[in-house]
Amino acid sequence: MLQAKGIKKTYGNLQILKGVDFEVSEGEIVSIIGASGAGKSTLLHILGTLDQPDTGSVTLKGREVNKLSGEILSVFRNQNIGFIFQFHHLLPEFNALENICIPAFIAKKSKKEAEKRAFELLDLFGLKDRAYHKPNELSGGEQQRISVARALVNHPSIVLADEPSGNLDSENANALHQLFISLRDNFKQTFVIVTHNNELAKISDRVVTMKDGLII
Repeated sequence: MLQAKGIKKTYGNLQILKGVDFEVSEGEIVSIIGASGAGKSTLLHILGTLDQPDTGSVTLKGREVNKLSGEILSVFRNQNIGFIFQFHHLLPEFNALENICIPAFIAKKSKKEAEKRAFELLDLFGLKDRAYHKPNELSGGEQQRISVARALVNHPSIVLADEPSGNLDSENANALHQLFISLRDNFKQTFVIVTHNNELAKISDRVVTMKDGLII
């Protein structure tokens, strides 16, 4: 589903990625591990089209996405890629339902369609009774599950996660990891996850290790 070839990236005089080849199949959970500074997050941002490689290519669903730009790239990203970060980045003035719907509204879906999908996810995640609560009224684990629902609202081909359980206690981290497994098993959802969490890496389908800008 996703393939990267010869990815290089330099910031100033520092070469972060030195020719990375990477691929992931549909319905696969791949964890990327490695020491801080290995290039994990930079690679994830390039895979997600949030940054551009200096050289190399990224192909998602047969389309070379690093050649897209502007409105075309924004639409493609919105429709095909979901993002989860260590910090949930929920908008504090909006309730859980509204936060989940934001990517759907960006995709110009109707309020009825967006809310129907959001309620399906809230129900799936056991959070239907929290739909109208604002982020400061939710626990850390609930906030992160809302961010997962937001990532999934447009039925993305792939979800990219950067330290998704890094800000959670062990109980909530384990619950989040099991949620990823359930989404893979029941919906063939594809995940690429940058993590320092060994437990999450262990339950992934495949673990990729990075060191000094390369996959080893």
